This record gives sequence, C-alpha cells and structure tokens, in this order.
Amino acid sequence: MNRLQIFIFSLLLVLQSNLQAQTQMPDWAKSAVIYEVNIRQYTPEGTFNAFTAHLPRLKEMGVDILWLMPVQPIGELNRKGSLGSYYSIQNYTATNPEFGTMKDFKKMVDEAHKLGMYVILDWVGNHTSWDHAWITDHPEYYTTDKNGKIIPPVADWTDVADLNYDNMNMRKAMIHDMAYWIKEGNIDGFRCDVAMMVPDAFWQYAFNEMREIKPELFMLAEAEGPGFIKDGFNMVYGWDRHHAMNKIAQKKGTIDHLDSLIMKDIAGYPAGSVWMNFTSNHDENSWNGTEFERMGDGARAFATLSATLPGMLLMYSGQEVGLDRRLKFFDKDSISWVDDKQFTPFYSKLIEIKTANPALWNGSEGGSYRRVACEDKDTYVFVREKEGNKVMVIANLSEDLKQVYISNEAGKYVNGLTGKKQKIKANGKVSLMPWEVKVLVM
Repeated sequence: MNRLQIFIFSLLLVLQSNLQAQTQMPDWAKSAVIYEVNIRQYTPEGTFNAFTAHLPRLKEMGVDILWLMPVQPIGELNRKGSLGSYYSIQNYTATNPEFGTMKDFKKMVDEAHKLGMYVILDWVGNHTSWDHAWITDHPEYYTTDKNGKIIPPVADWTDVADLNYDNMNMRKAMIHDMAYWIKEGNIDGFRCDVAMMVPDAFWQYAFNEMREIKPELFMLAEAEGPGFIKDGFNMVYGWDRHHAMNKIAQKKGTIDHLDSLIMKDIAGYPAGSVWMNFTSNHDENSWNGTEFERMGDGARAFATLSATLPGMLLMYSGQEVGLDRRLKFFDKDSISWVDDKQFTPFYSKLIEIKTANPALWNGSEGGSYRRVACEDKDTYVFVREKEGNKVMVIANLSEDLKQVYISNEAGKYVNGLTGKKQKIKANGKVSLMPWEVKVLVM
C-alpha cells in the first residue's frame, strides 16, 4: 500500500468516525472513582485469584472502576529485571501464566461485575516485546531504521519494538486483539498506554468498531489534550494539575497556577470532558516517588483536592493503607496489607462524599467550578454547584495555622470529612490547621 492509499484510507476512517454520535460517558461512570490494580505486587501470590479475594474490600471502600495493569505474557528477549515490564507484551490474546489462566481472569471479572464494579484493561498499542510472534511472522508491522532494522519507540525502551501504524494490516490485527478481550474477557473498556504515540485515526476507527460490540465501553487515554476526547476517549490524564500540586507542596508553585490550569481545561476541552485526578499511579510511585516523598504532609490535602476538583479520582494499589515506598517495576515486590486505621477510612470518606453529591460528579454530570477570592496565597477556596447541590472546599496548603475570611458564601454547612456542622457568616472567619481541608456541603 503506497502513501497516497494510506492517506486516503486514514481519511476515510476519520470521516466515518465523525459521522458517529459524539461519545458519551457511560451512565455507570457518572459518579465513579477509578482504582489501578497492580496484580503482580498486590499479593504475595501475585495472581488473579489472590486479587479476587480483595474485591469485597474495594467494593466496601466505594471503588467503581478497576483499571488492571497489563495482564498478558511478558517478553523474555531483552527483558528488564527478573520479571520484565508489564508493558512488554509477548502475546496480546493470552494471560501471563504467573497471574493465572484466562479462566481465572474471567472469574475475577465476573466477581467484580457481581459486586457492581467495572473492569478496564491496560492496552499497550504502541509496541510489543521483541519475541512477539509478529516480529517473525510480520516484520512489516514494525518501524525500522534506514538499514531496515526494527527499532524501539524510545531509545531507553530497549525491551520493546515500535509498531508501524502505516501498515493497515497491523491496525486490523490490533483491533482484532482488542476485541478479543471484550468478547472473551467481558471487560468494560481500556486504558490506552502512551495514547499520544498512536495515530488519532486509529483510535477513532477502533473505538467505533469496539463500541459496536459493547456500546458503553469506557476509554481512558494516557495522554492530555482535548483532541483525545474528540477521538472517542471518555477521560484523559490530569498531568498538568498533578504536577502543579506537586510544586505547591514543594513550595515551587502557586495555587493561582493550579486554578489557571483548571480554568484552561474547562474552556479548552469539549463540554463534558473528564480529567483523571491523582496523587499517585504506577509511574509516579515507581519512578518519581510516593505521594509522601513528593507532597510530604500535604499528601492527604492533595488527595482531597483530587476528589473534589472537576474530574475523576484515581487511587493506586496500596494508597488506602498509606503505601510509603516505591514498588519495584521489573521484579517482585509485594504490597504489605496492614490493617490500616488512618488511610482506609480517609479514602472511604472521600469516595462517599464524591459519589453522594452531584456537584462532585464527573463530566457533564458534575457541577460548575468557581474559585472564591481569598487574600491568603496558601489557601485555596472553590465552590462546585449543581441543581441546588453546593460544595465549598477550603484548603490550607501550607504547614502554618491559617485564619481565612470567606466572603459571599454565608450559610449552614456540614463538613463532609468530619460530619460536624459549620456556619459561615458574611465575611466570616474560618480556622484551618496545617494542611487541613474542609469539604463543606450545603
């Protein structure tokens, strides 16, 4: 297929996708929170069956969507570490034997569904391992250098080979393998790894094809930008706001900057867009440090902001027990599940507040956002409202005691985190302990 044919084919895919109805957030995700599952490190066994035993606990905590890191066999050629990267896929339509069988996987998904939870699978569409069958059977599926040698997508990603999206047969094979997990695994969507490194036209066409199989698929892009929502993704990463929160915690950034990012997102994205808010995930934890390393004593304050700002709250495996170390990425490193008396109640309460109040729901189902004027540069006050539901968040993002004056928001509130009533008078004063956040519900 020559370049002109490829261009025409890609154009037809885009035109077809544009004829489709605009992607809507599945009704079941309108008030959802998402939880990233690291099967390998979740239990000493590191299996689907061992993780399945945790499902009732997660349901009780209020988790709605389970994002599974890749579960397929991991490449052995050029492997990093003793076990390799989850993102070096050897076979798209099989399970990692270390995790269990496809039967075990299906049982896990079925149990999650019985509990009212939904499951999305991490999909690695940019590259495969060096011992994937395509390397031998279809070398034309890969990107090559001027000498015809297959290359990695990034120099440091030595354990994976870059896929060539100019090859239409490769695109068809990729869609076929994605559809397998919907049909056979009964999953509810995908988190698409490095989505910005795969052509938009592919995502648009692939999603149209897969939503013919299951209309309410949920698609998360590991990317940022309004174009991905237009491609058919339901949610993108809130990277900019995450980095802004890290900088505030480290006294390298300002609340004004964070607010400007929120306003920019609201103005620049299609109506109803959803951003994933987080203080940790597998990349942040393993490569950039735990939330306690990056945010110090402010970790819970920024988790509260992640639950109350426009967007969907993400939790990573172990955060609910205060995971305070970086998990190894290429080797076994089990999470220690200690009976926690601090973080599990904290996250359970955050989820309860978010899911119970429509003002804090996701996308077009959620409420408006406006910042409330405050003279103190370390205090962040904002209001979210929808159809008579009002939530005011007052956050002290410093290690100092604060006395904050709130104008034009008088009323009787209940602090959702403590259950205590709080009356705010016109130009009333609110006292805040270091790193304290009040989530006031009217």
